[in-house]
Amino acid sequence: MMSWTAARVVPLLATAATSISSLSVAAAASNSSTSPHSGDLPSDFLTQLSQWREHHLSHPPTNGLGGNGVGPNAVLAWILAFLAASVSSAGGVGGGSLFLPILNLVAGLSLKRAATYSSFMVTGGAASNVLYNLLWNRGRVLIDYDIALLFQPCLLLGVSIGVVCNVMFPEWLITALFSLFLAFCTVKTCRAGVKIWRSESCAASAAVAVAAARHNENKEPLLVLLPAGQDGDQAAAGNGAGFPWKDVSVLVAVWLCFFLLHAFIGDKHGKGMIRITPCGIAYWLFTISQVPFSVAFTAYIIYAKRKKQLLRNQEDGKANCVETKTETMSSLILPLAAFVTGSLSGLFGIGGGLLLNPVLLQMGIPPQTAAATSSFMVLFCASMSMVQFILLGMDGIGEASVYAGICFVASVAGAVLIEKAVRKSGRVSMIVFLVTAIMALSTVIVTCFGALDVWKQYNGGAYMGFKLPC
Repeated sequence: MMSWTAARVVPLLATAATSISSLSVAAAASNSSTSPHSGDLPSDFLTQLSQWREHHLSHPPTNGLGGNGVGPNAVLAWILAFLAASVSSAGGVGGGSLFLPILNLVAGLSLKRAATYSSFMVTGGAASNVLYNLLWNRGRVLIDYDIALLFQPCLLLGVSIGVVCNVMFPEWLITALFSLFLAFCTVKTCRAGVKIWRSESCAASAAVAVAAARHNENKEPLLVLLPAGQDGDQAAAGNGAGFPWKDVSVLVAVWLCFFLLHAFIGDKHGKGMIRITPCGIAYWLFTISQVPFSVAFTAYIIYAKRKKQLLRNQEDGKANCVETKTETMSSLILPLAAFVTGSLSGLFGIGGGLLLNPVLLQMGIPPQTAAATSSFMVLFCASMSMVQFILLGMDGIGEASVYAGICFVASVAGAVLIEKAVRKSGRVSMIVFLVTAIMALSTVIVTCFGALDVWKQYNGGAYMGFKLPC
């Protein structure tokens, strides 16, 4: 049975997740002037809501109180960002889908500027989560570096291809696909959480029965040790081998190669480290060169992984070798899943954390390992975008750093809170349910904002079909 601490923590995290959306809308509504009453048709409501949103973005709330001080909107945005980062960190997702509406509606930033700030916030939260898992997690190895190694090259390649598809696909199709995909993942993740919950309940009942039988036979104190989830598997995955410097070095090399390619390519307006004509010969050469880079890195990682496993089998003996989850999978399953995840991430224009965690859970990765590994991979993806924005001369680096610092602290709080809840209750399924809540909230936010944008384009007579990549 869940302990009283976990019973209080889970509703608290769920309430925090749902309050992010409601408080954002309430804070934005307080800045609007009047709400004229029109007809009861849904089209009239969407038109009025779209007009209010345009008015709010064209007249953003001031952050000062008659000077350079911090205004109430900035304070409220900080509070909501803290809640969003703590909940996202506890669930092992980046949180970009929650940061964007907070920065857009409450802080009054344009969507373009909010996207740059969001990369800082996701990087700060992921860095905090990774440092916590490495330094203060009581010696347990939660990050699966084999998964991170096999995922990262194809994940970054998929993001690049997804971005090209994002330019070609119409807005209404991207919004519809994203909403359906998130809804599907929400249902699948919730079912996985229910399955884990039931298995934990059965294990807890068996532990109570064993403790009761021992008490009746030996008159020992009734002491029930609830199962702590996947701690045994995580400890076995680590084997006390210390920090894997070689694996992290390979990940950094992958990061540097893709970062240089993206920095040379630049954005869609041709703004990069060097002047390259968008969709010119050099542009496509740099873009296509990502494919051999990904294939080469993935082939090397698979070869090194198999060689390491062969040496370990020869040293320890085949009978004594305990295979981890990733070792029982086909070597091509993880890169393929990473490529699909990255493509969807680039297509939908979001960070990979919201998609990585559900994918890892569906592959049978333990929830705590999935959350820690997802945060580790999100750190590489988000930091690449952040450094690119800095090199391209973005405005407001100081303000974005403040938001990143808030998310850094909030992520530690969320990680500590969820770890205590898991240790007290022995149920790692609460992480799965928290991811489900974040995905459900993101589905509502994305659907509402996407519907408004599509409605605005439709009323404005914009082209609603497919476009060329250039």
